Amino acid sequence: MAEKTYDAIVIGAGPGGMTAALYLSRSNSSVLMIDRGVYGGQMNNTAEIENYPGFDSILGPDLAEKMYQSSTQFGAEYAFGTVTKIEDHGTTKTVVTDMDTYETKSVIIATGAQYKKLGVAGEEEFGGRGVSYCAVCDGAFFRNKHVIVVGGGDSAVEEGTYLAGLAEKVTILHRRDKLRAQQILQNRAFANEKISFKWFTEVQEILGDDKKVTGVRVIDNQTQEVSEIDADGVFIYVGINPISAPFLDLGITNEEGWIETNDSMATKVPGIYALGDVREKELRQVTTAVGDGAIAGQSAYGYLQSLGD
Repeated sequence: MAEKTYDAIVIGAGPGGMTAALYLSRSNSSVLMIDRGVYGGQMNNTAEIENYPGFDSILGPDLAEKMYQSSTQFGAEYAFGTVTKIEDHGTTKTVVTDMDTYETKSVIIATGAQYKKLGVAGEEEFGGRGVSYCAVCDGAFFRNKHVIVVGGGDSAVEEGTYLAGLAEKVTILHRRDKLRAQQILQNRAFANEKISFKWFTEVQEILGDDKKVTGVRVIDNQTQEVSEIDADGVFIYVGINPISAPFLDLGITNEEGWIETNDSMATKVPGIYALGDVREKELRQVTTAVGDGAIAGQSAYGYLQSLGD
């Protein structure tokens, strides 16, 4: 058993988790943030953030650093680890990770979501050798080359535009004839001469040689015609899944694995809250995660007050 019991443990150190930690630690609560990687979450994979108030434009990793410094200024602690389960003991909880076990009075789940995969041949084989889910991470490897972006939502179009600043050519493949991305993102992509689109197109296989990706085999879902497109890289943005597997036994998720909360970010289990991308919600942005974090932090503080000494 852990020697120290925290007032709150925040699982995940993205923008929402860091905001919750800030609110709780500022209220003189003892707080531990646990994350399996580098603080900042998906902000670390975002080139420029243009819709966060106070900044005309800021690099994702820079905003992550600023948020981390703010979130720990009142004493919140930070630990690495992958949470494997939460044990609910009523007024106390046990958070188990692959590295340690912690005791706490309340838990805030801020684990976010992860990119879906296409599930086609070659996707796993060429991971890190031309297949990527992060343009900011890997885009520099494709300077003056041809890359394919798969998807039609905000991430696909935004990252496709980012890649156009590096690559010679970007081809966006979409299984429908209309994009789902915000109109401002669509307008930028359509106006970029380096970006072209192939509609009604689905990837059947990612092709490559012994070293790297060489292209994709696609099918036109109207004509059923199969063809191949030469490319040096494939960036995949076809949706997200919640990172909620460790919490399924608590009965706080819906059928798709998204955690359900009320307006106070409270789950069905007293003392356990959830925020950000792991929640069942409409809009998943840095701003909405921060808003969730403020509410979750304040709600958890209220719960701690109700417990008394």
